[in-house]
Amino acid sequence: MKNATKAILFLFGVSLVFGYTHSASAAEKAKTYKNCTELNKDYPGGVAMSAVVKNKGGKTKHKPYVSKDLYEANKKSDRDKDGIACEK
Repeated sequence: MKNATKAILFLFGVSLVFGYTHSASAAEKAKTYKNCTELNKDYPGGVAMSAVVKNKGGKTKHKPYVSKDLYEANKKSDRDKDGIACEK
């Protein structure tokens, strides 16, 4: 029983280390789009910084994709500074 517990704790620790490294590299690899037309091809509703942001521009057709890293990489496309880039 002790060996099983040690093995589980070891694997949990390893997953934390690799999970942390993976999230850091994901932030580096967030794609930057040159304009909203290009971003909306992949994300029709735009990209939101978080799930709790509200659109200042009114009603939209699509829900935005939520990704802080992707939003940060394309922050320049958020003209009204509401936390959603290229909303439609």
